[in-house]
Amino acid sequence: MSAKSLVSAIPAAPSAAALAHFEASFSYETDCWDVHDALTGGQQDFVLLDVRGTEKYAAGHVPGALDLAHRKIIGSKIAEFPADTLFVVYCAGPHCNGAARAAVRLAQLSRPVKVMPGGITGWLDEGFALATGS
Repeated sequence: MSAKSLVSAIPAAPSAAALAHFEASFSYETDCWDVHDALTGGQQDFVLLDVRGTEKYAAGHVPGALDLAHRKIIGSKIAEFPADTLFVVYCAGPHCNGAARAAVRLAQLSRPVKVMPGGITGWLDEGFALATGS
């Protein structure tokens, strides 16, 4: 009898639980392709925040994104946006937790938020261009 791999040593969740989990994940995140599609198709119904910091933002950011480092997300900085504004946050990429930190701050301020997990890395991997400057 062969030993189980590390992949199958812990059984997969039952299908109903997996379905609930993966369906729910779309409430918390979106991908680079969907953001790009909304931005280029004139359907931007969210505010896109680059949460890496001004220097990195100036070096290259997703076109249309606003520069607001996760450490600087406070009520007064987002007060200009209606309470139901959806924020989409991104950082450098999957190796960076800045987007998650920003999402926590926005959720603490009772703001709707989704993370774009691929960040700049995912954006570039999809072949999309960056904007530069502030």
